[in-house]
This record gives sequence, C-alpha cells and structure tokens, in this order.
Amino acid sequence: MDATDPQVSGQPAEAPPAALPAERLYRPADLSALAFTTTAELEPLQGLAGQARAREAVRLGTQIAADGFNIFAVGPGAARVGEALRELLREAAARRPAPPDWVYVNNFAVPHRPVALALPAGRAPALRAALSGLIDELRAALPALFESEDYQRRRSAIEASFQGEAERRFAALGEKAAAKGVAILRTPMGFAVAPAREGKVVPPDEFAAWPPERQAEMRAAIEEIEKDLEETLRGIPRIEKERRDAVRALDRETAKLAIDQAIEEAKAPFADLPRVLEHLEAVRADLLDHAPLFLEAQALPPDGGMPVGLPAGPRSMSPFDRYDVNVLVTRPAEAGAPVIEELHPTLGNLVGRVEHIPVQGALITNFRLIKPGSLHRANGGTILIDARALLMEPFSWAALKRALLQRRITIEDVAQHIGLTSTVSLEPDPIPLDVKVVLVGERLLHYLLAALDPDLDRHFKIVADFDDEAARSPESEAMLARMIGTIAREEGLRPLDRGAAARAVEHAARLAEDAERLTLLTERLRDLVVEADHWAGLAGRAAIAREDVERTIAEQRRRLARVHELAREAILRDIALIATTGSRVGQVNGLSVITIGGQAFGRPTRITARVRPGSGRIVDIEREVALGGPLHAKGVLILTGFLSGRYALDAPMSLYASLVFEQSYGGVEGDSASCAELLALLSALSGLPLRQDLAVTGSVNQHGDVQAIGGVNEKIEGFFEVCRARGLTGTQGVVIPHANVQHLMLHADVVEACAAGRFAIYPVRRIDEAAALLTGRPAGVRGPDGAYPEGSVNRLVEERLRRFAAARRAMHEGAAAEAGPEEGGS
Repeated sequence: MDATDPQVSGQPAEAPPAALPAERLYRPADLSALAFTTTAELEPLQGLAGQARAREAVRLGTQIAADGFNIFAVGPGAARVGEALRELLREAAARRPAPPDWVYVNNFAVPHRPVALALPAGRAPALRAALSGLIDELRAALPALFESEDYQRRRSAIEASFQGEAERRFAALGEKAAAKGVAILRTPMGFAVAPAREGKVVPPDEFAAWPPERQAEMRAAIEEIEKDLEETLRGIPRIEKERRDAVRALDRETAKLAIDQAIEEAKAPFADLPRVLEHLEAVRADLLDHAPLFLEAQALPPDGGMPVGLPAGPRSMSPFDRYDVNVLVTRPAEAGAPVIEELHPTLGNLVGRVEHIPVQGALITNFRLIKPGSLHRANGGTILIDARALLMEPFSWAALKRALLQRRITIEDVAQHIGLTSTVSLEPDPIPLDVKVVLVGERLLHYLLAALDPDLDRHFKIVADFDDEAARSPESEAMLARMIGTIAREEGLRPLDRGAAARAVEHAARLAEDAERLTLLTERLRDLVVEADHWAGLAGRAAIAREDVERTIAEQRRRLARVHELAREAILRDIALIATTGSRVGQVNGLSVITIGGQAFGRPTRITARVRPGSGRIVDIEREVALGGPLHAKGVLILTGFLSGRYALDAPMSLYASLVFEQSYGGVEGDSASCAELLALLSALSGLPLRQDLAVTGSVNQHGDVQAIGGVNEKIEGFFEVCRARGLTGTQGVVIPHANVQHLMLHADVVEACAAGRFAIYPVRRIDEAAALLTGRPAGVRGPDGAYPEGSVNRLVEERLRRFAAARRAMHEGAAAEAGPEEGGS
C-alpha cells in the first residue's frame, strides 16, 4: 500500500472544500506598464510578437544557405502565421543582393529548345529593347538598301547573265539541230524533236516515203539532238540555282553592312556578358540568312501580323518573333531579394508553363509564350507557400521536391503527366534554383507529412513552431495591447481606449482557456476589434470603448447560441431531466462541453449508477452501445482500479455496476466525467444520496486524485445558466479540480452571483473532498485498526462490497454443495 495515501497513512481525512472567493474567478488585465489613453498612442508592434522560439528558428533558416535548410512554419491557422512571417522574411531578404534577371531567347539551331540567359538584375528589359530596336532599324534600313539603284543594277546584271547563258545554250542546240535537218518544237507538253527540210517540219507521210537509209540517218540525228536537248534542259535548274546563289550572295553582301552595324550597336551595352554576345552573334547569322524577310515585311498589315497572302494569325505570331526576348523575371538591382507568396500552388503556377495559341485549328507556340512560375519570381529570395494548398494540388509537391533536389526549375506540363496531350510543345532550358522555401501549415499536417514522407526532413530541416499562447504577465499584457492597437491601425479602425484594450486582453485569456496565459491567435483578436469598431461607429464614438468589446463578445456568443438555447430549454421544460435541488442516491450532475462552429458551451448531463453483486465488472453502457470513445472507456476502467485498490482488500471484487449518461444520444468522449461517475458509484454503494444542486467535473486517477480537465469555464457557465433560469437558491454550485482554478475566466454574471453568495465554485484535490461535499458525510480515513470510521462514506462503501463478496461466496458454496451428491451418485 502507498504510505503517502491519506487513506492508509493515518492522516486526517480531507474536509469539504471551501468555495472560491470571487476575486479568483476572473483575473482583470493589468496595463499599468503602459501609459496611454487610446491605443493610437502606443508604438506599433512589428514582427513575431511573443514568438521568440519561432523567430529564432526562422532567422536561423534564412541565414543558412546550405541545401535542405528550408523552413516549415507550424501553428494554428488563426495565428495568421503567414502574415507574421512576412515582415521577418522581408528583413532577411533585404540583406541579400538582388537575383539575376532571366530571359528566354530563340534557339536558332534547335527551335523547340529555347535558351535561358541570365543577366544582372534590372538589365533584361534593356536587352529586349535592344533587340526590338535592332529589328525596327533593319525593317527600315534593309528595304531601302534592296531598293537602291546600285543593288538593282547588280541584281539585274546577275539576272541577265544567267538568263543569257540559258539562251546561248538553246541557240547552240538549235544551230546544231538545223545543221542536221532537225527541228526543236515547243509544245504544251514540253519540247519535241522532228525532221525538217528548209526550216519546215516534214509531215509523217512524206517522211514515210523517204528511202530507208535516209530515214535511219534522220532517226540517228533526232536521237542525238534529243540527248543534247535533255542535257541542256538538265542544265537549266543548275543555272537557276547558280542564279539564286548569286542573288543570295548579293543579298547577304548588301544586308551585311547594315546588319553588322546594327548588331555591333546592340552588343555595345552587353560587352560584359559573353552569353548575350554569343546570342547576338547567332542573331547576326540568322539575319544574314533571312534578309529577304525584311522585304516581305513591307507587305505586313499595320498591326504587325503575318504577311499579306499568308494565313491570318494572331499578332503575337509575327515573323520577327524569332528575334524577340522573353523577359521571364526582372527586378531592380536596388530592390534586394524577392519574397513571394504563392496562394494557389498549381503545377503551372509553381514551376511555370508553356502557353499555346490556336491558329487554323492547331495549337502552336514559341519561346515567347513561356510564362514564369512563382519559383522563377522567388529565385534568389524566399517563397512562402501554404502547405495544405500545396498538397491538395496534383503533382505540385513532387515537382517542388524535384526542383529542390536538382536545384533547378524545369517547366513541366500537367497534361504530359497524365498523357492527355499530343500538341507539340517546347523543352526550355532549366533555370538554376537558389530559393528559400517556407511552408506554412498546421501541426497535425506537419506531423502526418513527417511520418508519411521521408523527403520532408531532407528538404525542410528547420521547423518554426509558433506558440498558440504566451504566459500572462504585465509585460505580455502590454505586448498584447500593442498588438491589438497595431491590428486596429493596420485595418483602418478606430483606436481602443484603455478600458477596451484591457477587456480585449482579458478576452485573450478566455480564448486561451487559462487565466495565466494569453492567446496569440491574432485572427480571433482581429475579428473582435473589427466588430467592436462597428458597434463604436453606431454609437458615434471616436474610439472603441469597453462596452463595445463587451457587446462584441456577447453578440459572438449569441449568433451561435441556437443549439445552446435549445439544450437549455429542454432542461427547463423537463424534457432533459436535470435536478438542481434535493438529493438522490446513485445520481449526479456531470458537465460536458459541446463545440459547434467554433463556439463552445457547457451542458449538464445526468449520470446514474446501479450496483449489485457480481464478478467485479463495471459496465459502461455508453461503450457497450458504441457511443463511448476510447478515452471515456479508459476513465471508466480507472474506476475499477480505484475501487479494487481501496476497498475490501482481503476479499475478491464482487461487484456488478452499470454507468450511463442519461438521455445522451450522441457520442461521449473524454475522461472529464470520471470524477462524477465515481461519485455516482460511491453513492450507489454507500446508499448515501448526492446533492443535486451541485454539478461535478474532473478526471480521477486510480489513487483518487482529481485531475484537470478542459472547458472548465464553459462547464461552470452551462450549469449556472440552468440554475439561474430556475432561480438561484444560494446552495448551488460546481465542483471542479483544484488544478483548474488557474484557468478560471468566468463571465461577469457568474462572478457577481458568487460574490453575492448565490452560487459557488468548489475546488477539490481528491475524490474524498468531493464525496464529503456532495454527501454531507466525512469520507473517512482508515484508523490504526485498518477500518474506516463508523458512518463515513468509505466505511459504508467497504461494508457493501464485503456483503457482495460474502453473497457471491455463499452462492458458489451452495452451488458446489448441490453439485456434490449428483457427482457422487454418478
């Protein structure tokens, strides 16, 4: 036995607890550290207020440049973690140099693989302007050169030269044919060769009358001329090709001077960028090969579309697109590193995409239709992504991990991942990636991802865990008042006066469900200030007053109170049976909390117990019908351990007991009713009635210690409202664990009733204190003889359990005696 247990050590039994004084039911705010009339006078609060641990983690993550030291910021959504991070991330980014600009240009050798070029920050637009100016200049200069008198004369000479060559060859062939008496005729089908005499074609009848020797000579001559004609005709394309080559050489020579001059001018501002100079040389070579394109440009429509006579297309598909520059990302050199927040992290929004344009029923594209993703815009800086949104988008999480692993951004098409595309697309050069990724998500999401994806620890080595609450002190209250004033200032609201700021701080403690702590969930505080500003405006006040905050809190409760009011009405109409006066054996008022739509309210529930001799089993009816959760079942099993470890230690546990939450038609979870259930059992065993004007909440362990539970404020208020509606008698109250006293931030009406002696809150440390309070009998402590005092609660319980054990033993002995003769006779 445990010598520290007052039930076995001879220590005096616990006396019934005294009610808590009113000043311990609500802790007012202490803003004496701040001298202000309204929050407009307070210095704005910047950065991560009250988040020293998270701030240090974020600072460390932003300072380490090694692979994998990205940041996963975890905290509740109402903490507005993303907004809190931005300022700190901007401060860190401002100390980093601006990243380079990135552009895509045409790959003249392999057009479907555009080339990515990096330029110093802010210089990409200058390159685009230089190429655009170069093309504009050549579109004006080259047509003028090709129309010049010198060019026309030289081209005419080339044309005449090659045209004369063809004519000379035909003339020579004609002379040879005439000498042999053969005529060359041009027909619709081409050329024909026939016998001739005196320059005229010999008719077939006349040719047939010729002597055979002469016909044979003529046929031989015709065959020879046909071969020569064929050879001459085959030479004509070669002559035409030589003509075109000569014209092309003339075009290149003519265009070269203008192109070289324009290229050299374009190269001058980029002499320090070898990759840009290399691209400009490729542009020079392509311009020389396509100089006639500028002659066709004279037939372009005014909007710069396709040449006249070619299929109509969008303006963006101009024939000069090949020389353009697609500025993917650019940033002024003085702007520092970027901080980008991606709110919709689809695959395309994250890693970029290649767009297509429909032309005559087909989808076409070029390097100018490459669009950047948020990784491109954040490259060299920081990107902030909501983890839940990222994981909900197909392929995005895997693409982000690939980018971090390979340290480059590869544009991917989701249609290719699922095999739904047959459109010709591009394969742009990947862009090197140097980015700090900050994921923001709830703790459960981070824990699940860490358990299910081993890559998480590889890529996100820094976890910034945001505190939900801060310890309450004059310093933290002053900090929270400044935070509330900052929220009002940023939202363009009225400032809060001193009373309103104090009430808001007190409400922050209520939201934390702890008088010793303050919530840091700024979203909840923002909602409070915004609505209070509305009521202050209706009242015509220049500043938000305490009554505006009070009204906001009351209105927030009232908007979600329909279910609460229906539950209370059911009790008041005796539909749900809850007694608030008198006493009953084996019956106690337990307290539960129901949360609907973010609003919690307390609801009393009748708990009853019945006992009889049995095998030592306590039946939890809620569990038997699958309405009780595992935590509730655990609490009931603990009661078995308590009873078997305290009473009738020299006899077997011979109890059958049933416990039930009366008129409970939904699930029951948690062990906060185990204290009330144990009291109902002790009452049923001892036969002592329990006070019905008291409600009980608390968890109990196997040693009888009463442990803290959640929702204590709501539970107290739920029972108080029922008692007030029926009329406060001055004896009603709630029994709570002593450990929960520090959590009390009760509504003003409860505090006032307790101060006036019309209601009471009783804190207990052990189940014996609660039993003494509810039965009016001392619980009792074992004396030197090992027995409890006569008439005490524990004495009555133990005697009842001994009687159960004796009855069970007698039953087994009787059954054995009856079975004996039968066995002997057989």
